[in-house]
Amino acid sequence: MIWNIENVSADESVKYLLGVAQSIGRRPLLIASADDSAALFVAHNAEQLRQGFTFPRQDPALVNMLYDKKQMYYLARKLHVATAETAFPQSRGDVLDFLKTAVFPIMLKGIDGTRLKKRTGVKMLVVHNERELLEAYDSMEDPRDPNLMLQEYIPGGDDTVWMFNGYFNECSECLVGFTGKKIRQCPVYTGSTSLGICLNNQIVEKTTKEFMKAIAYKGVLDIGYRYDARDGSYKLLDVNPRIGATFRLFVAENGMDVVRAFYLDLTGQTVTPATAKEGRKWIVEDRDLASCWRYYRDGKLKFREWLRSFRGVEEAAFASLNDPLPVVAMGLTDVRKLLARVFKTRQREVVQFSPSRIL
Repeated sequence: MIWNIENVSADESVKYLLGVAQSIGRRPLLIASADDSAALFVAHNAEQLRQGFTFPRQDPALVNMLYDKKQMYYLARKLHVATAETAFPQSRGDVLDFLKTAVFPIMLKGIDGTRLKKRTGVKMLVVHNERELLEAYDSMEDPRDPNLMLQEYIPGGDDTVWMFNGYFNECSECLVGFTGKKIRQCPVYTGSTSLGICLNNQIVEKTTKEFMKAIAYKGVLDIGYRYDARDGSYKLLDVNPRIGATFRLFVAENGMDVVRAFYLDLTGQTVTPATAKEGRKWIVEDRDLASCWRYYRDGKLKFREWLRSFRGVEEAAFASLNDPLPVVAMGLTDVRKLLARVFKTRQREVVQFSPSRIL
């Protein structure tokens, strides 16, 4: 059974989960999936859920602060963590004032990315001139509850985006930590990793550990930075206080990943220090195929480069010889989405050229 916490009240979800814990017959571990709403739900209902589950004791206010990009921005600046310059307009007038000194392109993002995506279908957008910015702002902003931020665009390709995945214990000590970077992402230029590689980056690792220690963070962490070649700094992009969608990119030689570290620590077992295999790659098959096609169309990916990029891929998100069903399900889902898109396009064409519309 699949339980969707967004379709019912928090009390109903808590009751359901406690029932699951009781049916297991012993105190299970509870870990939020790679989803913002799940992590926020666990943080806000921690005391009740702790009656049946074991999970890290995280301050709900801290979780809110890390998800809210405005609060996270000011927290990072307070702790001297490099960030992209950002403005938080409260009105169209503020945007017009911003334009007096604006340097394009600019990232248009949601302070609450989940809320923006529900409202507009996107979490972020790159705008290249004044007209694009004003049109996007007017169509995307909620004037009753402003949620848009204007962020400096840091030049560079996908491979300038670095990631850290780690697990922090009750004392905010990092028991395992891995670094890597994107090779491609989907949607292109602004999306999540579709092809990534494990690479050691001591600056990203040190910055993250010091940042998390300073805010007393506990649990699994997924955090992203972008390297700015203009000043040689790694600038904070996002902090996800949960499992990241890319967590299986980061696997050590001994099989350790952040979920295994979470399990071992909370069950009182030793978490063996581990280092990720340098050069290990991980791919999301369908999303990477889609991004490759777009990069090719944009003249940013050649055929030989595409072939070479698959060297070192050790794991895929869906395909596995031990279990073929996930990749079959992926294929069926993608076909269904494609057919739905084609059908919707045909419907628009019929409406556009109908006699009633012409008259």
